[in-house]
Amino acid sequence: MPGMTLAPPAAQDLFARLAGTRRPVLVILLVWALFVAPGFFSIPPSDRDESRFAQATKQMLETGNIVEIRFGDVARNKKPVGIHWAQALTVSVAEAMGLAGRTDIWPYRVPSALGGLIAALATFWLGRALVGRAPALVAAVLLPAALVVTVEMHIAKTDAMLLGTIAVMMGLFGRTVVAPERFGPGAAAGFWFAFGVGILLKGPVAPMVAGLAAFALWMSDRLAHRPSPWLGALRAAWGFPLALILVLPWGVAIWVATDGAFFFEAIRGDLGQKVVGADEQHGGPPGYHLALAAVTLFPASLAVLRAIPAVWAWRDEPATRFLLAWILPTWLVFELLPTKLPHYVAVTFPAVLLLAARWLLDPSARPPPRWLARLSLGLWLIAPLGLAGLAIALPVVAGGSPWALPVALAAAGWTLWQGVRAAETGRAVAAGLLGSVVLYGAILQGVIPEARGIWLSPRIAEAAAAHWAATGGRPPASDRPFAAVGFHEPSLVFLVGTDVRLLRSGEEAARHLAERARGLALVRDRHEDAFRAEAERLGLTVREVARIDGFNLSRGQFVALGLYAR
Repeated sequence: MPGMTLAPPAAQDLFARLAGTRRPVLVILLVWALFVAPGFFSIPPSDRDESRFAQATKQMLETGNIVEIRFGDVARNKKPVGIHWAQALTVSVAEAMGLAGRTDIWPYRVPSALGGLIAALATFWLGRALVGRAPALVAAVLLPAALVVTVEMHIAKTDAMLLGTIAVMMGLFGRTVVAPERFGPGAAAGFWFAFGVGILLKGPVAPMVAGLAAFALWMSDRLAHRPSPWLGALRAAWGFPLALILVLPWGVAIWVATDGAFFFEAIRGDLGQKVVGADEQHGGPPGYHLALAAVTLFPASLAVLRAIPAVWAWRDEPATRFLLAWILPTWLVFELLPTKLPHYVAVTFPAVLLLAARWLLDPSARPPPRWLARLSLGLWLIAPLGLAGLAIALPVVAGGSPWALPVALAAAGWTLWQGVRAAETGRAVAAGLLGSVVLYGAILQGVIPEARGIWLSPRIAEAAAAHWAATGGRPPASDRPFAAVGFHEPSLVFLVGTDVRLLRSGEEAARHLAERARGLALVRDRHEDAFRAEAERLGLTVREVARIDGFNLSRGQFVALGLYAR
């Protein structure tokens, strides 16, 4: 409850010290940095979503067209423009300061990292009115440590920034519920501003979260014969038009630029495929997100699962009622959608962690039944075990000698041991938090970047750059000198150049070289016979510049690629 600062023996040590700090923002910044810094600069651009988003932003910068979203020659009519504007800004600043080039991926990741920070700060600042200062701070510290949030902060796409936007929007919404008389016009404007930004980032998701929560609260008020003063406090009469003012200029511009095709394809294609079927084979049964919660919310998931009975007992309190209205309808929608990805329900994590942290720090909170305590521990242990398995498997599949493998295994082992031997939930979660700093850091900084076999596009780009450096420089983009057959990953386009030609057959690759004296052709092994036969028919002598073998992680296939020149 608001104002609560005491911690039971379970949460003494780390969480008690956190709760008593006089510099909570510095603590949040430090924890955020510990989880975001490893791998942020060293992990190459990943396939496929990250490189698709980054390449679309890069094309905006190349063309100066900040309205249309394109990947190569194809219109990318899926998500709104917000994240591309944010990425274009951070890339432009990094370029102007001489810190990075346009094919360095880390500036494109900055909005994602900032989104995680905004979410953590909003969880603390706005969550204080809902659960009190101490639980809000613990929740804010656990949020960037949540496994799926850490991952999203390292990927240059929409979801981490969306999480930050929704944390601000819903945090302000929550204040209208617990204290509508103190919710002034400025706070209402902040809510509707975040609402509009959420639309620019990912279309219907932010309105869905707010709308479902509002409907759930309104229904519970009606059933309990309570008034709903929060409705008037939100000032929708002028707030909703404010949100539209943010969205409409780009909405009108993209309608004109694409003759309405963006909205038709985004609604019928991207959104429609997620609603009626498993988009891009990302499917799962109802209960998928609940089954993964022990992993996606790790290390806080032990407290989250054990807090469920107590949280349900608090359901009539205004703050808990609001937080459940934020969580349950949105979670249910994502469970029912055929398309499922682990990060979808992360938009509810600030609320989930606020409730879990309140339970963790409440001496009088209902303890979990013994079966739930045992089940939650078993599920909680899956995350460090799985991460240890990943640390071992990557070098086996992709080669390399990661210096951090022993560190990762030691951190996973320590976390497992501490979790098993801890008599109290708080001690286990605190051990998980400390262990995660080392475990995540070792994997992100020392294991994944060293797995050279999965990073095919950087090796291809290096080989092409070395060849052209030795032969007079890269031909102009208008010549479209680079072509690829059998390997069309977005990271290749991002790193080698927007002018990359993605071909369908080895014969096309041979004709590409025949027409370009200084061209290069990347040919997968299964296309090489046709490539060489067509080159021989054309009287063309080709030579292999480089051989790139490895594991295409996005397709789950080992590939062998030859880079050819005349």
